[in-house]
Amino acid sequence: MLVLAVHGSAVPEAAATIGRLAARLAETTGVRPVVGHLDVQRPSLGEVLAEHPGAVVVPVLLGDGYHRKVDIPEVARAYDCTVTEGLSGERDVTLAVHARLREAEAPLGERADAIVVAGAGSTRPGGNDGTLAVVEGLRELRDVPVLPAYCSAAEPTVPEAVSRLRADGHRRIAVATHLLAPGRFTRALAECGARAVSAPVADHPRIARLVADRYAAERVVRAARRGA
Repeated sequence: MLVLAVHGSAVPEAAATIGRLAARLAETTGVRPVVGHLDVQRPSLGEVLAEHPGAVVVPVLLGDGYHRKVDIPEVARAYDCTVTEGLSGERDVTLAVHARLREAEAPLGERADAIVVAGAGSTRPGGNDGTLAVVEGLRELRDVPVLPAYCSAAEPTVPEAVSRLRADGHRRIAVATHLLAPGRFTRALAECGARAVSAPVADHPRIARLVADRYAAERVVRAARRGA
């Protein structure tokens, strides 16, 4: 069984976005994933794993913060489940964020002259590395200033980063959303003062491909162990 460990949100659009990811994974892997939530929504990850002991758990998280390093492994151990790596730092995430940014820029008829990468934010060491990896990736893809910013727990905030770029003379500032699904963070981004704000990325094909690769790699490891 493939279990997607997601944060969870009270915003209905979040469940719909994760549902699109699950549907795409069912098409590509032949296995219909089950979604377990870490907060807000049901079923919880623990409830799902209790029904599917021994499952492969893929953390659908863009950072390696507390949930990825502590919460998910603790629950998984109780049900003899394997936890793969999350999505933090992967090139496919950067490309998905960039694709969403291009979609947001398209109606404007011109590209941004500066970019803010908006991550969720974490106080845990290494928890913001995924956002920083996207910053570096976009700097390679775009010849404009790219700054990191966070929706909570870390600095600078997104409005602060936008203001900093505006003070430097930039007028076509875009926010590249380094978030998976709609929620209170994405709603706040709409008010940050940027000219364009991209959509979250959970239902982008590259994210589905990355999750499928995590699942396939673990199945290969398990098959090798059975054959040993």
